[in-house]
Amino acid sequence: MSTDASTGSVARGARPASGTVRAASAVRRVRSQAGFEVGTLLRNGEQLLVSVVLPVIALVGLALTTAPSLGDGRRIDLAVPGILALCVISSAFTSQAISTAFDRRYAVLRYLGVTPLGRSGLLTAKVVATLAVEVVQVVVVGALGLALGWRPSVVGLVVAVPLLVLGTWAFVALALLLAGTVRAEAVLAAANLLWVLFLLAGVVVPRTQLPDAVSGVVAALPSSALADGLRSALVDGVVNPVAVLVVLAWAALASVLAARWFRFDD
Repeated sequence: MSTDASTGSVARGARPASGTVRAASAVRRVRSQAGFEVGTLLRNGEQLLVSVVLPVIALVGLALTTAPSLGDGRRIDLAVPGILALCVISSAFTSQAISTAFDRRYAVLRYLGVTPLGRSGLLTAKVVATLAVEVVQVVVVGALGLALGWRPSVVGLVVAVPLLVLGTWAFVALALLLAGTVRAEAVLAAANLLWVLFLLAGVVVPRTQLPDAVSGVVAALPSSALADGLRSALVDGVVNPVAVLVVLAWAALASVLAARWFRFDD
Protein backbone atom coordinates (compact mmCIF):
# COMPACT_ATOMS: atom_id res chain seq x y z
CA MET A 1 0.00 0.00 0.00
CA SER A 2 1.17 3.61 -0.67
CA THR A 3 0.04 6.96 0.70
CA ASP A 4 -1.06 9.98 -1.36
CA ALA A 5 0.88 12.92 0.17
CA SER A 6 -1.77 15.54 -0.65
CA THR A 7 -4.83 13.73 0.66
CA GLY A 8 -3.40 11.19 3.10
CA SER A 9 -5.40 8.46 1.34
CA VAL A 10 -3.93 4.97 1.19
CA ALA A 11 -3.64 3.37 -2.21
CA ARG A 12 -4.13 -0.32 -2.71
CA GLY A 13 -1.19 -2.58 -3.48
CA ALA A 14 1.70 -1.04 -1.54
CA ARG A 15 3.62 -2.83 1.21
CA PRO A 16 3.91 -1.66 4.82
CA ALA A 17 6.90 0.51 5.56
CA SER A 18 9.97 -1.35 6.69
CA GLY A 19 10.17 -1.78 10.44
CA THR A 20 6.38 -2.06 10.81
CA VAL A 21 5.52 -4.37 13.71
CA ARG A 22 2.79 -6.86 12.97
CA ALA A 23 0.64 -8.38 15.66
CA ALA A 24 1.23 -12.05 16.37
CA SER A 25 -1.40 -14.50 15.20
CA ALA A 26 -4.16 -15.53 17.59
CA VAL A 27 -2.63 -18.99 17.97
CA ARG A 28 0.77 -17.57 18.90
CA ARG A 29 -0.79 -15.16 21.38
CA VAL A 30 -2.70 -17.96 23.09
CA ARG A 31 0.36 -20.23 23.05
CA SER A 32 2.55 -17.53 24.57
CA GLN A 33 0.05 -16.77 27.33
CA ALA A 34 -0.47 -20.48 28.03
CA GLY A 35 3.30 -20.90 28.38
CA PHE A 36 3.39 -18.02 30.85
CA GLU A 37 0.50 -19.57 32.82
CA VAL A 38 2.27 -22.94 33.01
CA GLY A 39 5.53 -21.32 34.11
CA THR A 40 3.73 -19.33 36.79
CA LEU A 41 2.06 -22.46 38.13
CA LEU A 42 5.26 -24.49 38.22
CA ARG A 43 7.09 -21.66 40.01
CA ASN A 44 4.35 -21.31 42.62
CA GLY A 45 5.28 -23.61 45.48
CA GLU A 46 1.80 -23.78 47.01
CA GLN A 47 0.07 -24.61 43.75
CA LEU A 48 2.80 -27.08 42.76
CA LEU A 49 2.31 -28.78 46.12
CA VAL A 50 -1.43 -29.17 45.51
CA SER A 51 -1.08 -30.15 41.85
CA VAL A 52 1.78 -32.68 41.98
CA VAL A 53 3.28 -33.37 45.39
CA LEU A 54 0.11 -34.15 47.36
CA PRO A 55 -1.35 -36.50 44.69
CA VAL A 56 1.96 -38.39 44.57
CA ILE A 57 2.07 -38.70 48.38
CA ALA A 58 -1.56 -39.86 48.41
CA LEU A 59 -0.86 -42.52 45.78
CA VAL A 60 2.16 -43.89 47.63
CA GLY A 61 0.21 -43.90 50.89
CA LEU A 62 -2.72 -45.77 49.38
CA ALA A 63 -0.46 -48.29 47.67
CA LEU A 64 1.63 -49.12 50.72
CA THR A 65 -1.12 -49.30 53.35
CA THR A 66 -4.30 -51.31 53.82
CA ALA A 67 -6.52 -48.50 55.09
CA PRO A 68 -8.85 -47.03 54.13
CA SER A 69 -10.61 -49.80 52.26
CA LEU A 70 -10.84 -49.20 48.50
CA GLY A 71 -13.19 -52.12 47.81
CA ASP A 72 -12.75 -55.37 45.93
CA GLY A 73 -9.88 -55.62 43.47
CA ARG A 74 -6.18 -54.83 43.42
CA ARG A 75 -5.58 -51.84 45.64
CA ILE A 76 -3.21 -50.01 43.29
CA ASP A 77 -5.61 -50.44 40.36
CA LEU A 78 -8.37 -48.76 42.36
CA ALA A 79 -6.09 -46.05 43.73
CA VAL A 80 -4.59 -44.67 40.51
CA PRO A 81 -7.90 -43.59 38.85
CA GLY A 82 -8.88 -41.72 42.00
CA ILE A 83 -5.53 -39.94 42.13
CA LEU A 84 -5.85 -38.99 38.45
CA ALA A 85 -9.25 -37.46 39.23
CA LEU A 86 -7.62 -35.61 42.13
CA CYS A 87 -4.97 -34.25 39.74
CA VAL A 88 -7.67 -32.81 37.48
CA ILE A 89 -9.43 -31.20 40.44
CA SER A 90 -6.15 -29.75 41.73
CA SER A 91 -5.08 -28.20 38.41
CA ALA A 92 -8.36 -27.36 36.73
CA PHE A 93 -10.23 -26.16 39.80
CA THR A 94 -8.12 -25.25 42.83
CA SER A 95 -5.09 -23.78 41.06
CA GLN A 96 -7.09 -22.04 38.33
CA ALA A 97 -9.63 -20.59 40.76
CA ILE A 98 -6.93 -19.10 43.00
CA SER A 99 -4.70 -17.76 40.23
CA THR A 100 -7.63 -16.30 38.27
CA ALA A 101 -9.11 -14.67 41.38
CA PHE A 102 -5.87 -12.87 42.23
CA ASP A 103 -5.30 -11.91 38.58
CA ARG A 104 -8.74 -10.36 38.71
CA ARG A 105 -8.05 -8.60 42.01
CA TYR A 106 -4.83 -7.01 40.72
CA ALA A 107 -6.46 -5.98 37.42
CA VAL A 108 -4.34 -8.39 35.35
CA LEU A 109 -7.46 -9.79 33.70
CA ARG A 110 -8.73 -6.31 32.84
CA TYR A 111 -5.46 -5.27 31.24
CA LEU A 112 -4.98 -8.52 29.34
CA GLY A 113 -8.59 -8.38 28.20
CA VAL A 114 -7.95 -5.19 26.21
CA THR A 115 -4.70 -6.43 24.62
CA PRO A 116 -4.65 -8.24 21.25
CA LEU A 117 -4.94 -11.48 23.26
CA GLY A 118 -8.50 -10.53 24.17
CA ARG A 119 -10.77 -12.05 26.76
CA SER A 120 -11.56 -15.18 24.77
CA GLY A 121 -7.85 -15.71 24.08
CA LEU A 122 -7.05 -15.30 27.76
CA LEU A 123 -9.62 -17.90 28.81
CA THR A 124 -8.47 -20.26 26.05
CA ALA A 125 -4.88 -19.90 27.23
CA LYS A 126 -5.94 -20.85 30.76
CA VAL A 127 -7.59 -24.03 29.50
CA VAL A 128 -4.55 -24.92 27.37
CA ALA A 129 -2.22 -24.29 30.32
CA THR A 130 -4.35 -26.52 32.54
CA LEU A 131 -4.23 -29.36 30.01
CA ALA A 132 -0.46 -28.97 29.72
CA VAL A 133 -0.03 -29.25 33.49
CA GLU A 134 -2.33 -32.25 33.55
CA VAL A 135 -0.17 -34.02 30.98
CA VAL A 136 2.74 -33.67 33.41
CA GLN A 137 0.58 -34.94 36.27
CA VAL A 138 -0.68 -37.95 34.29
CA VAL A 139 2.85 -38.89 33.25
CA VAL A 140 4.18 -38.62 36.82
CA VAL A 141 1.25 -40.44 38.45
CA GLY A 142 1.05 -43.03 35.67
CA ALA A 143 4.77 -43.81 35.83
CA LEU A 144 4.66 -44.06 39.62
CA GLY A 145 1.57 -46.24 39.44
CA LEU A 146 3.23 -48.62 36.97
CA ALA A 147 6.28 -48.82 39.24
CA LEU A 148 3.96 -49.76 42.12
CA GLY A 149 2.27 -52.50 40.08
CA TRP A 150 -0.63 -50.69 38.38
CA ARG A 151 -1.99 -52.63 35.42
CA PRO A 152 -4.70 -50.57 33.66
CA SER A 153 -7.08 -51.87 31.03
CA VAL A 154 -5.66 -51.07 27.58
CA VAL A 155 -9.14 -50.32 26.23
CA GLY A 156 -9.79 -48.25 29.32
CA LEU A 157 -6.86 -45.97 28.54
CA VAL A 158 -8.63 -44.91 25.34
CA VAL A 159 -11.84 -44.25 27.28
CA ALA A 160 -10.06 -42.37 30.07
CA VAL A 161 -8.47 -39.68 27.89
CA PRO A 162 -11.70 -37.97 26.70
CA LEU A 163 -13.11 -38.33 30.20
CA LEU A 164 -10.09 -36.48 31.62
CA VAL A 165 -10.64 -33.72 29.05
CA LEU A 166 -14.35 -33.56 29.93
CA GLY A 167 -13.47 -33.37 33.62
CA THR A 168 -11.02 -30.57 32.89
CA TRP A 169 -13.74 -28.61 31.11
CA ALA A 170 -16.13 -29.05 34.05
CA PHE A 171 -13.64 -28.01 36.73
CA VAL A 172 -12.15 -25.09 34.78
CA ALA A 173 -15.68 -23.79 34.26
CA LEU A 174 -16.38 -24.17 37.99
CA ALA A 175 -13.09 -22.42 38.79
CA LEU A 176 -13.95 -19.47 36.54
CA LEU A 177 -17.43 -19.28 38.01
CA LEU A 178 -15.99 -19.05 41.53
CA ALA A 179 -13.06 -16.78 40.65
CA GLY A 180 -15.16 -14.44 38.56
CA THR A 181 -17.87 -13.80 41.13
CA VAL A 182 -16.20 -13.91 44.56
CA ARG A 183 -13.43 -11.79 46.11
CA ALA A 184 -9.92 -13.27 45.96
CA GLU A 185 -9.51 -13.93 49.68
CA ALA A 186 -12.79 -15.83 49.78
CA VAL A 187 -11.82 -17.79 46.66
CA LEU A 188 -8.55 -18.83 48.32
CA ALA A 189 -10.40 -20.24 51.32
CA ALA A 190 -13.26 -21.78 49.34
CA ALA A 191 -11.06 -23.42 46.69
CA ASN A 192 -8.88 -25.13 49.30
CA LEU A 193 -11.88 -26.20 51.37
CA LEU A 194 -13.64 -27.62 48.32
CA TRP A 195 -10.45 -29.48 47.34
CA VAL A 196 -10.54 -31.29 50.69
CA LEU A 197 -14.27 -32.01 50.39
CA PHE A 198 -13.88 -33.33 46.85
CA LEU A 199 -10.98 -35.52 47.98
CA LEU A 200 -13.16 -37.10 50.69
CA ALA A 201 -16.30 -37.35 48.54
CA GLY A 202 -15.66 -40.45 46.47
CA VAL A 203 -12.36 -39.44 44.84
CA VAL A 204 -9.52 -41.09 46.74
CA VAL A 205 -11.85 -43.55 48.45
CA PRO A 206 -14.42 -44.99 46.01
CA ARG A 207 -17.99 -43.86 46.52
CA THR A 208 -19.07 -47.49 47.03
CA GLN A 209 -17.12 -47.55 50.30
CA LEU A 210 -19.11 -44.65 51.77
CA PRO A 211 -22.34 -45.12 53.77
CA ASP A 212 -25.38 -45.62 51.53
CA ALA A 213 -27.01 -42.37 52.66
CA VAL A 214 -23.90 -40.42 51.70
CA SER A 215 -23.06 -42.37 48.56
CA GLY A 216 -26.26 -41.38 46.76
CA VAL A 217 -25.64 -37.68 47.33
CA VAL A 218 -21.95 -37.89 46.44
CA ALA A 219 -22.80 -39.58 43.13
CA ALA A 220 -24.20 -36.25 41.88
CA LEU A 221 -20.91 -34.39 42.44
CA PRO A 222 -18.56 -33.86 39.47
CA SER A 223 -15.58 -35.05 41.52
CA SER A 224 -17.12 -38.39 42.41
CA ALA A 225 -18.53 -38.87 38.91
CA LEU A 226 -15.11 -38.25 37.35
CA ALA A 227 -13.45 -40.75 39.72
CA ASP A 228 -16.23 -43.31 39.12
CA GLY A 229 -15.86 -42.94 35.36
CA LEU A 230 -12.07 -43.31 35.49
CA ARG A 231 -12.31 -46.43 37.67
CA SER A 232 -14.85 -47.99 35.31
CA ALA A 233 -12.55 -47.24 32.38
CA LEU A 234 -9.16 -48.16 33.83
CA VAL A 235 -10.21 -51.12 35.99
CA ASP A 236 -13.04 -52.68 33.95
CA GLY A 237 -12.35 -51.20 30.50
CA VAL A 238 -15.92 -49.90 30.08
CA VAL A 239 -17.70 -46.56 29.77
CA ASN A 240 -19.74 -45.47 32.78
CA PRO A 241 -22.57 -43.53 31.06
CA VAL A 242 -24.07 -42.18 34.29
CA ALA A 243 -20.73 -40.75 35.40
CA VAL A 244 -20.12 -39.21 31.97
CA LEU A 245 -23.55 -37.55 31.97
CA VAL A 246 -23.04 -36.12 35.47
CA VAL A 247 -19.68 -34.58 34.54
CA LEU A 248 -21.11 -33.28 31.25
CA ALA A 249 -24.08 -31.70 33.04
CA TRP A 250 -21.78 -29.90 35.49
CA ALA A 251 -19.54 -28.73 32.65
CA ALA A 252 -22.46 -27.30 30.67
CA LEU A 253 -24.14 -25.66 33.67
CA ALA A 254 -20.94 -24.11 35.04
CA SER A 255 -20.00 -22.82 31.57
CA VAL A 256 -23.35 -21.10 31.12
CA LEU A 257 -23.23 -19.54 34.58
CA ALA A 258 -19.58 -18.46 34.23
CA ALA A 259 -20.27 -16.87 30.84
CA ARG A 260 -23.14 -14.92 32.37
CA TRP A 261 -21.68 -13.84 35.71
CA PHE A 262 -17.89 -13.78 35.27
CA ARG A 263 -16.50 -10.29 35.94
CA PHE A 264 -13.06 -9.24 34.72
CA ASP A 265 -12.97 -6.42 37.29
CA ASP A 266 -12.95 -6.98 41.05
